[in-house]
Amino acid sequence: MAMGGASAHGTWSSRFGFLMAAIGSSVGLGNFWRFPYTAGENGGAAFVLIYLACVALIGFPILMAELSVGRHARRSAVGSTRKMAFDAGASELWSIAGWVGMAGGVMILCFYSVVAGWVASYVYKMFTGAMVGMDPTEVSSVFGQLVGDTGTVILWHTLFMGVTMAIVCFGVIKGIERTVSILMPLFFLMLVGMVIYAGLTADMGAAINYLFAPDFSKITAQTFLEALGQAFFSMSVGSAIMITYGSYLSRDDNLPQSAGIIAGSDTLVAIIAGLAIFPFVFAFGLSPDAGPGLFFQTLPAAFSQMPGGQWVGAAFFFLALIAALTSSISLLQVIVAFGEEHTDFGRVGSALFFGAIIYMFGVAAAFSGDFFDILDKVSGTILLPLGGLLIALFTGWIVSKALMQKELPHAGEKFFAYWRFTIRWLAPVAVGLIIVTGLASMFGISLPFIG
Repeated sequence: MAMGGASAHGTWSSRFGFLMAAIGSSVGLGNFWRFPYTAGENGGAAFVLIYLACVALIGFPILMAELSVGRHARRSAVGSTRKMAFDAGASELWSIAGWVGMAGGVMILCFYSVVAGWVASYVYKMFTGAMVGMDPTEVSSVFGQLVGDTGTVILWHTLFMGVTMAIVCFGVIKGIERTVSILMPLFFLMLVGMVIYAGLTADMGAAINYLFAPDFSKITAQTFLEALGQAFFSMSVGSAIMITYGSYLSRDDNLPQSAGIIAGSDTLVAIIAGLAIFPFVFAFGLSPDAGPGLFFQTLPAAFSQMPGGQWVGAAFFFLALIAALTSSISLLQVIVAFGEEHTDFGRVGSALFFGAIIYMFGVAAAFSGDFFDILDKVSGTILLPLGGLLIALFTGWIVSKALMQKELPHAGEKFFAYWRFTIRWLAPVAVGLIIVTGLASMFGISLPFIG
């Protein structure tokens, strides 16, 4: 007996709305925060080239797989993986792929909203000129003071989660789609404007050379692992987001094309963000490999020294805040879709109930740096890569070739063969490496191939 029942979620009102939502989910703080400093720590251009290869060979195939699973079943992430397993004649225990992804996404949002609160705080600080006239040492100390002020952190976390919950309460079309259809075009316009401004006022030549002139002597095994991890995490795969968003797609949507636009846009934003950030870093003699501090300490120090820097800084952090918000609503929507499907809460009740639980865990993370780190490590090291690995194994080895071809009618024979090879062989091996190296790092185990 087939699993009955169609999705109660409805569909996107337009392909543009879906693409903006999907791009918004993948374009998050990782593009502004993690990519620039990871590129900086791993040799710039050499890292970028390897990153692009990882996107094409690992991130993109898993993204296509997740969208296919969602559209096939038109249910929540858990419901979609269960139904596709049923239709493939496989054990419905494969729904664990949806469970793991959803759990990872929820865990991420618990601390992501805290980080987004930091960003919102910096928008306010920049806009009000709180750091104008400070020397670099004073600017660097501001972040430490913020993190140590739990009350302020919780205030911004509360505001951010409140906005996230409100948008999701309005639903897929009136809430998520309408919001991203406004914010994402604004985001792209502001980002391009930031790059133009950087080119006119800072050292764009040094930034271009840094990002696009490869120095292969700096490539190590660690470079490959960092690029692989960045490609995987940046595209929102493994978190059940794309399964959920795929469930609202029409049967007519060209999945390979949509996946290509999403992957390409995410990659382009990460690179353009580098072109917006590094000119200021080089112009003011700052270090491009400053690590996570590049975002909250190094860049604000540069903004504080330049004419009109408070407005440039405010625009930059507002850009990052948009990216954070479009990602947070996608993370919350994953479990809200589950709530709509498996509880009597309805959309609003699910958004308020699950949002409140996530909010309280965020408060705990604001109080405890150790708890913050646990959420970060468990989600990033275990749950997200495990979710991606399970989806790759499921669609590559468990679901029949014929069923996947039916789900990807727009993929030509050669392109489908490419996808099937990467999802069956390359993606599982690569994601397995992410898991192994992540666990080794978590437990302080030295691996010989890292160097």
